[in-house]
Amino acid sequence: MAALTMSGRTRAGLETGKRWTLDDIHWDRFDGSKLDPGIVKIVKAASLVEYNGADYATYLCNVFSDDPDFQAAARIWAEEEVQHGQALGRWAHMADPSFDFARAFKRFTEGFRLPLDVTTSVRGSRTGELVARCVVEVGTSSNYSALGAATEEPVLKQICRYVAADEFRHYKLFYTQMTRYLEIERISKLRRLAVALGRLNESEDDELAYAYYAANGREDEPYDRKRWARAYAARTFSYFRPSDVQRSVAMTFRVVGLSPRSRLARWTTRGANWLLRSRQKRFAETGL
Repeated sequence: MAALTMSGRTRAGLETGKRWTLDDIHWDRFDGSKLDPGIVKIVKAASLVEYNGADYATYLCNVFSDDPDFQAAARIWAEEEVQHGQALGRWAHMADPSFDFARAFKRFTEGFRLPLDVTTSVRGSRTGELVARCVVEVGTSSNYSALGAATEEPVLKQICRYVAADEFRHYKLFYTQMTRYLEIERISKLRRLAVALGRLNESEDDELAYAYYAANGREDEPYDRKRWARAYAARTFSYFRPSDVQRSVAMTFRVVGLSPRSRLARWTTRGANWLLRSRQKRFAETGL
C-alpha cells in the first residue's frame, strides 16, 4: 500500500514527545506506610509491559514500512512507553526492594514474544491495527486513572497522573492515524467493531497474564495462563470505577464510528458496569 500524503495538520497530529522525565517525579515523597499490596503487584506487572514498548515499535514499523512519518511517531511513542516502565519499575522497587526489575523483565520477554518478523498487521489491515492500538490506549488510560485514584501513596499517584495523560494523548495519536487510513481502506463500522471486540477479549491474554506471573510468581512455579490471567484481572478490576467504564465505552464507540452519546452507548455503559460489578463480586468471593 502506498503511504498517504500528509497535510500539515495531519503531520502535527503525529507529533508526540516526552512531556515529563523521571527527574520530574518527587521520589523523596515516597510514603511506605500508604502502600496497598495489591496495587504493588499490578505496578510490577505494568512496568514490564510498558518497558517492552520498543518491540511494539518494531512491529508497527514493519506494518507501516512505507510510512516514515508514522514510523517516526511510533518510535517516539515507544520511548514514552519505555519511560513509563522505568518510572513504574523504580517505584515498584521502592515499594518492594526484593523486586528485581531487570530479572523480571528478562523472565517476561523470554516467555512472551511479539511477532517481530511480520510485514502485515495481525488485524488484517492497517486501519484494523490502529483500531486495536486505540483500544489498548483506552484500556491503559483508564487503568492508570483508576489506579491513581485508588492509591494513597503520593509518588505513585503522581506517576499515574503523568502516565494516564500520556495514554490519552497516545489514543488521540492513533485515532488521528486511523482516520487517515480509513480514507484509503474504507473499513466498515462492523469490521472496526469486530477488531475492537477482539482486542477487548485479549485483555486477559498471555501478555498481561505472563507479565503478572513474571513480576509476582516464584521462579520455580510453572506458568498457568488461566490462573495468572484471572489473578491479574481480579486485582485490576477491583479498582475500576463507573466513571472509568463510561469513559472507556465513549472512547471505544468513537473509534468504531458510533456515537458515544447515543442510546446504544448508554445501554452498553450500563451493561459494562453490571459486568464489572459482577466480576468484582466474583473475584472477591474467590479471594484472588
